[in-house]
Amino acid sequence: MPDGSQLSIGEVINLLRDDFPDVSVSKIRFLESQGLINPHRSGSGYRQFDGTDVSRLRFILQQQRDHFLPLKVIKSKLTLWERGEEVEGAEAVAGSLESTGEPLDRAELLKRSQLSESELSALIDIGLIRPIRDSVVFPPEAGVVATEAKRLMDQGLEARHLRTVKHSSERESDLLRQLAAPLLKASNAEAKARAKDVLESSSDSVMAMHRALLTIELRQDLKT
Repeated sequence: MPDGSQLSIGEVINLLRDDFPDVSVSKIRFLESQGLINPHRSGSGYRQFDGTDVSRLRFILQQQRDHFLPLKVIKSKLTLWERGEEVEGAEAVAGSLESTGEPLDRAELLKRSQLSESELSALIDIGLIRPIRDSVVFPPEAGVVATEAKRLMDQGLEARHLRTVKHSSERESDLLRQLAAPLLKASNAEAKARAKDVLESSSDSVMAMHRALLTIELRQDLKT
C-alpha cells in the first residue's frame, strides 16, 4: 500500500484475506482490545490503518497461524519486531493456561482446519475436540487440534486412531493435577496463582520430554 495511505478495517481484511482466510472484523477488534494493535481513529471514530499497522497485523496473524502462539507470547515478540530485530521461529506453545484468543464456532473450526463435516464430527465423537462446557463453541486451542488432526488424517490415519493422543494427554494432565492438588484445594488467591505457575511450568517440562522421547523412538525406525 502507498506510504501515508489510510485503510478502513474492511479494506485491511480484504488485503489480508488471501493469506489469512479466517481474519475478520471481530478478530481485529479482539487483537486491539488485547493491546496488540492500536490503529488511528478518524474524527468520526472509525479505525484507520496505515502500512505499519497492516504489517503488524500480518506478523501477529502469521505467528498465530504458523506457530499457534498465545497472545501474551506474540506480544513479547512484537517488541523485537518493532525494533527490526529478527524474530526466531517458535514451536507451538500450548503451556499457557490463559486464553489464546476467541472461542471458535463450528464453522470457524471447519474453515481453519479444512476438515470435512464428517471428519470433525468423528473427532468430536471420540472426545479429541470438545466444546467449552455448557456451550456450543470450542476453545481457541481446538483450532490447533483440528488442524493437526487434519494433517494426520490426510496421511492415512482415521479419527479412531487419534484416541491414543487423547488418552496420552489425559494421563499426563492427571499426573500434573496430582502434583498441584494441594494448591488447587486451597481457597486463597495466592495458592491458586501458585497452582497456575506449577501447572504451566510442569506442562512445559512434560511436553519437552514428550517431544524428545518421541524423537528418540522415531529415530530408531530410521536406523533399521
